[in-house]
Amino acid sequence: MAGHIQDRWYKTEPGPNGRPHKVKTDRHGTGMRYRARYVGPDGTEKSKSFLDGQKRLAEKWLTKIEADMDSGRYVDPKVSRTTFRQYADKWLAAQTTDMTTRASVDVQLRRHAIPYLGARPLGSFKPEHVRDWLSELERAVPASAYRRVIFASVSAVFTAAVDDDYLHRNPCKASTVRAPAPNSRRVVPWAAARTFAVRAALPERYRAMVDLGGGCGLRQGEIFGLPDSDFDNGWLHVAFQVKVAGGRLVFAPPKRDKERDVPLPGRVASVLQQHRKAYPPVEVTLPWLRPDGPLVTKRLLFTRPDGDGAIRRTDFNTRFWKPALVAAGVIPEPSPGERHQAAREHGMHALRHFYASVLLDAGENVKALSAYLGHTDPGFTLRVYTHLLPSSEGRTRKAVDSMYESIGTAPDGPQAARGE
Repeated sequence: MAGHIQDRWYKTEPGPNGRPHKVKTDRHGTGMRYRARYVGPDGTEKSKSFLDGQKRLAEKWLTKIEADMDSGRYVDPKVSRTTFRQYADKWLAAQTTDMTTRASVDVQLRRHAIPYLGARPLGSFKPEHVRDWLSELERAVPASAYRRVIFASVSAVFTAAVDDDYLHRNPCKASTVRAPAPNSRRVVPWAAARTFAVRAALPERYRAMVDLGGGCGLRQGEIFGLPDSDFDNGWLHVAFQVKVAGGRLVFAPPKRDKERDVPLPGRVASVLQQHRKAYPPVEVTLPWLRPDGPLVTKRLLFTRPDGDGAIRRTDFNTRFWKPALVAAGVIPEPSPGERHQAAREHGMHALRHFYASVLLDAGENVKALSAYLGHTDPGFTLRVYTHLLPSSEGRTRKAVDSMYESIGTAPDGPQAARGE
């Protein structure tokens, strides 16, 4: 057994005959009687106190400590008393991801995890506590996809705590804990008629945004951050976006720092050139990546209605995009004094889905589409849009029909194709 157990109600002193014997201490009959003590792997002494009559429990505790140290599962009892809230605060402060991602994870943890899990010590977590929390989360957050994101953030906190020896296993990874199911809904691209109806309903100074999203696959922030160019060489270089970091607009590289070149169709190039004549680009200065980052100046194609400054996503969506959705019949008009209904699937991202559907229908391969969309993995592109690919049976029918047409014969059977 590691360490030893101290009886604080008695001490050993030499007797009159020189033999040691026990005598009561000043603490006799009060407080915790037994203190189990051992030296931890870090070389410092650890201890835990037990009541009178619990010496056997103290011995079991020391035996378990010894077994945990031998098996590599040892966790300092003092450290394991750190609460989920305390460790999550520390973990968040040490994140090195971009500010927008950190802010999003911060909201997920503080709004949906810490109120339920925050006060519990890390060392006391069991899978049942995570299962109970997931039940509460399902009632609070209807969207399974967002619950899955929140769960992943909580699991990341526990994984880091395991790595830092605050607990020996992640309760989120227990076999009895099931992560929220991924979003199984298929992307349903807009039809061309809807896309152009929304375009027509936007203010004229913002209509070219639809051409960039639906004709080049740009994200909303990339459209807001698109600088002036000649637009006459058949390519569009996507290297910037406007995003919010720490509550302020900043310039940043595209998502996951993935700059790319996108084919620029002639019709879209013409629209951009006409837009530039009607609404000359404006120099906009914003910090780079962070509110305190170095200042960067770009001549942007799209700015606020007064022409002064970059566009903020929430303002644009509320003032221009959703009213255009109403005018095009995509969402209903809100009642007086009410906001527009949530329409996540009909945000500007719908233009990227439209772009993907057009390219796949025209026979473009998934690898090229993935590069044009700025995805890091063609496999992801395939998983999102596989149902939009032309079916194999459709290609077979078309191939055989084309063969018959090429020899100019009626479809009377295979012998006709062989000239029999």
